[in-house]
Amino acid sequence: MVSIVVTGSIATDYLMVYPGRFAEQIVPEALEHLSLSFLVDDLAIRRGGAAANIAFNLGCLGLAPVLVGAVGADFAEYGRWLSVHGVDTSAVHISQTRRTARFHCTTDADQNQIASFYAGAMSESREIELTPIVDRMGGVDLVLVGPGDPAAMLRHTQECRERGYPFAADPSQQLSCLDADAIAQLVDGASYLFTNAYERDLLERKTGWGDAEILARVGASVTTRGAKGVTVKRPAEPVVSVTPPHERLKADPTGVGDAFRAGFLAGAQWGVGDEQAAQLGCTLATLVIESVGTQEHEFEPETFMERFSEAYGPKSAAEVADHVCACEPNSPTRGVFL
Repeated sequence: MVSIVVTGSIATDYLMVYPGRFAEQIVPEALEHLSLSFLVDDLAIRRGGAAANIAFNLGCLGLAPVLVGAVGADFAEYGRWLSVHGVDTSAVHISQTRRTARFHCTTDADQNQIASFYAGAMSESREIELTPIVDRMGGVDLVLVGPGDPAAMLRHTQECRERGYPFAADPSQQLSCLDADAIAQLVDGASYLFTNAYERDLLERKTGWGDAEILARVGASVTTRGAKGVTVKRPAEPVVSVTPPHERLKADPTGVGDAFRAGFLAGAQWGVGDEQAAQLGCTLATLVIESVGTQEHEFEPETFMERFSEAYGPKSAAEVADHVCACEPNSPTRGVFL
């Protein structure tokens, strides 16, 4: 039985849509006095947080991940939702004083986003020790250290090194508040490093590392590039590049990267190659972009494999079909949950 621990943020998402373009409202000569307000068309309140999103999608794929993070007492209904979808929430810390984190995000007509994040109970995740959780599980195949409380990220990574737990580094949006030393602590020795293209540039600028130095520190570097797909690099191996399937509509990009990570890690744990793992991630990410909210998509194995085969061909589909078809379909209750 595959054992994956997913650490990081667990949050409620407030997702808004601005029908115009942010770029048209920005005056470059006045950036020192930037003050903008956008009249939005829609507000959707959804379940979110990077760790919870990744765990949800891993659960849909049948991997029964253990979610690690901190939430408020308002998490009860959200916790039941995750449990129904195959996520073990027994290691989630419940704060006695703070509410679950809040993510406020506005998306414009070009799918650009402006967001803010209230940490709330997430700050208490730095108090969580992984070893008792792993001992209860009887071992762990991988710990994903996802974006969350920076102190918790550093603690979890250090504990993985000391205990010999394989780990994946996914600093994501927290790169903006980390210095070079902290980034090195999070990245060194990771089995996988996940970033998007912007985050990869930011990581390189802050650390001064190039491709070669990054690959000397990690087992594999996985970089998502939006509509251009994903590249996977390993030391002394050919670069793997995968483009995503054609989406039926672009409803909301929030959570797309989290879904990719879940699909890729599922493929890695199933033992398929990097190309097929990236294809799994891209297909799952495509389902997410077609719905508003990070956990509102329906996962139906047969339909998933039809779209996978259409995008990547029957040979690749045959590599993953047995694993995907063994999963149970999910039927999420759509809409607001608060």
